[in-house]
Amino acid sequence: MNIPDALRAPGDGDEAPRADQVDALRQFLAAGRRLFVLTGAGISTGSGIPDYRDRDGGWKGAKPIQHQAFISQAGKRQRYWARSMAGWPAVARARPNAAHDALYRLATAGHIGTLVTQNVDGLHQAAGNRSVIDLHGRLDRVICLACDTRLARHRVQEMLVERNSNWLHDSDAIRPDGDIELGDVDYQRFVVPDCPVCGGILKPDVVFFGGAVPRKTVARAWTGLARAEAMLIVGSSLMVWSGFRFVREAAARGLPIMAINHGRTRADELITHKLDADCVALLRTAID
Repeated sequence: MNIPDALRAPGDGDEAPRADQVDALRQFLAAGRRLFVLTGAGISTGSGIPDYRDRDGGWKGAKPIQHQAFISQAGKRQRYWARSMAGWPAVARARPNAAHDALYRLATAGHIGTLVTQNVDGLHQAAGNRSVIDLHGRLDRVICLACDTRLARHRVQEMLVERNSNWLHDSDAIRPDGDIELGDVDYQRFVVPDCPVCGGILKPDVVFFGGAVPRKTVARAWTGLARAEAMLIVGSSLMVWSGFRFVREAAARGLPIMAINHGRTRADELITHKLDADCVALLRTAID
C-alpha cells in the first residue's frame, strides 16, 4: 500500500506522536468494532526490553538460537543457558508500560475480542490482562522435554546460579528472548542443570526460531480472528510467519487493519491504515 507522508513518523528518535496520528488511531477505535490485537517486540521496548529488528525489518544483532540447535546440541544449550542466566533478571524486573496499560483499558472496556502477543515477556498479563494468547510461549516458565515437568524460571535461575557461581548472573544488557552477548567465553565450562524429576533436558517454554507454535494456541487465535471485525497490530514488523498469517487472513476477509510500527512491515501491502510511530507514545496519548 502507499502510506501517506502525513502518517509517517519523522524518525526513530522522535517519540512524540503527531496530532494527525493520534486522530487516526482514535477514529479507528471509535468505530466500536471488535478488535483482534496482535502485538510484537516494539510494544515492550518502553519497558526496557529491546526489539529484534531495525526499520527495514533486518536483524539488529545475531540471530536468536534455533529450535533444532537447542534440542540437538549440548554446546548450544550451554551457550543459551549461560547467556540466559545473565539476561533473565532484567526481564524479570521489567514492568508494563503505557502501551500495555492502554490495551488493558481497551480490553476492559470491551473493545478487544482477542489479544495475541508474539512476545514472551508476560507484560500483558502483568498489566492486568487475563485472556492473552501467548503465541510464542512464556519466558517465565521452563519445561522438561522428556517428562513435561513444568518449573518456574525463577527456580531454574537458582539452579543455574548454584552450579555456576563464578559466572555473570545479572545484567541489564538484554535481548528480546532474555539472553545477552557475553563475548568470547568458554561455554564448555558452564554447567546446565537437568530436570530434577527425570534428568531430562530443560527448555524455556517458548517457541524458538524454527520451532512450531502449538496447534491449540494457533486454533485459539484463529477462533478469535473469526469473530473479529477489525485488526490492530502494535509494534511488530510481521517478519515471522506465525504472526503474519493472521494479517493475511484478515486482509482476505476484508477487515480494516491498522498497524502502529516504526518502519516497514511484511504486510504493508495488506494493511489499510499504517502509522509509522512509537507505539507506546501513541497509545499513551490516544487512549487517555
